[in-house]
Amino acid sequence: MEWSKSYLDLILIPLSLLSFFLYHAWLWRKVEAEPHLTDIGISSAAHRQWVISMMKENDKKNILAVQTLRNSIMGATLMASTTILLCTGLAAVLSSTYSVKHSVNGAVYGAHGPLSLALKYAVILAVFLAAFYAYSLSIWFFSQVNFLINVVGDCGSPPVVSPEYVSRMLEKAFMLWIAGNRIFYSGISLLLWIFGPTLVLLCSVFVLQVLYKMDINGEEDGVRVFAEGDERRAKSLV
Repeated sequence: MEWSKSYLDLILIPLSLLSFFLYHAWLWRKVEAEPHLTDIGISSAAHRQWVISMMKENDKKNILAVQTLRNSIMGATLMASTTILLCTGLAAVLSSTYSVKHSVNGAVYGAHGPLSLALKYAVILAVFLAAFYAYSLSIWFFSQVNFLINVVGDCGSPPVVSPEYVSRMLEKAFMLWIAGNRIFYSGISLLLWIFGPTLVLLCSVFVLQVLYKMDINGEEDGVRVFAEGDERRAKSLV
């Protein structure tokens, strides 16, 4: 029966997705409570410092600001193009009756019937489409910051936009980029679902270990970055 073949899928796949969700829920609370211990929190502080520096000396650093943002836009565009290409390939495979019905049954542990395999492709396609959506929104915010960062007051008039507003826009762009990356990583793990749910769980554990090493930083480095940021902000107000 199909149930006897799919019990591994019903247990291991939700467990893999739940592990991703719980890790990022914990990471979000960590960023809110102790940002100096996380790479995301330190990067957010560095982004605010960068915006203030670029807007304070706009005449000297306007080209540098535009080039830096252009590189970020190119990176987000590359990832968006990669995800949409994967979506196109999965859609082509899903539309192929032969590919869906003739899986490598001997290498698959779990459900591998035509309906189950079609469901696998549909779920993976939805995940990559979500990543593409996050990347596209990130590109839009980066483009907005690209214009706003060079808007400064002239002839004694107050600035049209404040560095705090531009910093928030830039923060949204990077947060969407990070969200797209994390969804993309989960999609890569789900690609192994074609060959069985066990590989998905093993890949998820490996990816979460790598992400933990990348997300958590030493306390001394984080405190130093935040202290330097507070000192620079204090000097900019003088």
